[in-house]
Amino acid sequence: MPTAHAPILETRTLHWPDEATCAAFAATLAQHAALVDAFIELRGPLGAGKTTFVRHLLRALGVAGRIKSPTYAVLEPHALPGLAISHFDFYRFDDPREWADAGFRDIFAAPGLKLAEWPEKAAGMLPPPDLLLHIEPLDDGARRVRAEAGTARGRELLA
Repeated sequence: MPTAHAPILETRTLHWPDEATCAAFAATLAQHAALVDAFIELRGPLGAGKTTFVRHLLRALGVAGRIKSPTYAVLEPHALPGLAISHFDFYRFDDPREWADAGFRDIFAAPGLKLAEWPEKAAGMLPPPDLLLHIEPLDDGARRVRAEAGTARGRELLA
């Protein structure tokens, strides 16, 4: 039986020649009011720059201090005035049911920004993303990014 996929409302292909361009995209995204309750999936191979993008986004939002990768903890929460942020990394998941067992359903039901690296490891458990960023490293150190809006909120974030 074929798997149903969420519709893609808009797609953009971006070129990040360097980390400064990634940081600039993150800073622009951080200015959108729709981000405060968005779900963003980040996909790409190891070393693609998923965590780097999240760090730039969190800095642009005003998160201070050390921003750790949630690879071992699975979830790193951050709080700003009026904004709860949950940064997930499902890389170490062996079974998508671990998502439900960890109580993440409650986090996704609550308001706030959710960022998920390796969302395919929690396949079938996550809601459709507002924005999906496929980050592909290129031979010259640049990144090709396919940004897909899956919801009206995602379209607003790409505007």
